[in-house]
Amino acid sequence: MKKFSLVIVGLFIILWAKPVYSIECDGTADSVEACIQKINSLKSEETTLSQAIAVLNAKINLAQAQINQTQVQINTLEKEVSVLDGVLESVTDSMDELEKIYSARVRESYRRSRATPIDLIFSTNSIGDYFSKLKYLNTVKAKDQLILSELEKSRKDYDQRKTDKVEKQKEVETLKAKLVSQRKVLAVQQKEKQKILSATQSDEAKYQLLLSQALAEKAAIEKALISGVKVGPIKKGDPVALTGNSGYPSCSTGKHLHFEIRKNGNWTDPGAYLQNKSVRDEQNGNGNVNLGSGNWPWPLSDTVRLTQFYGTTPYSWRYKYSGGVHTGYDMVSTSSDVIYAPADGTLYKSSQSCGSSNINIAYIEHGDNLVSFYLHVQ
Repeated sequence: MKKFSLVIVGLFIILWAKPVYSIECDGTADSVEACIQKINSLKSEETTLSQAIAVLNAKINLAQAQINQTQVQINTLEKEVSVLDGVLESVTDSMDELEKIYSARVRESYRRSRATPIDLIFSTNSIGDYFSKLKYLNTVKAKDQLILSELEKSRKDYDQRKTDKVEKQKEVETLKAKLVSQRKVLAVQQKEKQKILSATQSDEAKYQLLLSQALAEKAAIEKALISGVKVGPIKKGDPVALTGNSGYPSCSTGKHLHFEIRKNGNWTDPGAYLQNKSVRDEQNGNGNVNLGSGNWPWPLSDTVRLTQFYGTTPYSWRYKYSGGVHTGYDMVSTSSDVIYAPADGTLYKSSQSCGSSNINIAYIEHGDNLVSFYLHVQ
């Protein structure tokens, strides 16, 4: 009895206790939520190279999990569409068969309906025979109505199944577009990991140096806005400065122009202001791409090599201060170092400390709280 009581208590504890699940971020469709939890927990600790790699691994696994999840949804919907195809075919066959039966019954009913009650009386041998024929005709009529009702139900079922199929096909197309977008995100995450490993060569000191470069660049911009020296009015197309290098490796990774735009104090994509232009995409290695939807000419002439775009890029790990967003365009001209003003305004210049060297910054106030910045100039 005592043993039985202990067993009951044990079972009660097992059933009462809440299950504990381990958080695994392994890229499977079931681990999306676990990946998000892991990324959020790691982000608060992301101060070293190993922690940054751990975050990137979690992001890659999250992207892969989302891809797998979407693929499962697509596969499920495509199976449902295939089943609906079979059902529609079956319903169509049933409707065809019912229509044949119903057509035959209608012809027969029409033939019989031409007989008048007097014809029916004279065609019978007795009262019993008369009522039997009358009952038969009523039964035929009832069956005709039943067939007609079934035919109508089949039509409605067909219409509903066809609507379901169309809706599911639309869902499949939406999910396929989502899958393309998710694969692009995965490619960016994988490139980001490759870039950080290549840039740091798994060296913690190099990692910290690159982080400090980005932070120093941001601090220099903020100081320049306060202490910039006014040069005077500048017209669209006037030279601003030359592309330079702010001192490798303390503040720059090489000669280039960092061009960014702020509207009402907020970073904005320069592509919204610059004219459409074919530029060489060196960030992703995609050859020439068309970029820009505004009316400003580009600050560099001729062929432009774009080494880093605005937004989330393979180098985003450096820009923790902006949430992993690169706030402008990094570019180099293949023929000239001259930087030209893309619009009228007032020109300011500033030189700020950046690590162990200085960074020269020019910026133009265009009015209406719109400012364009030119970093690493000479």
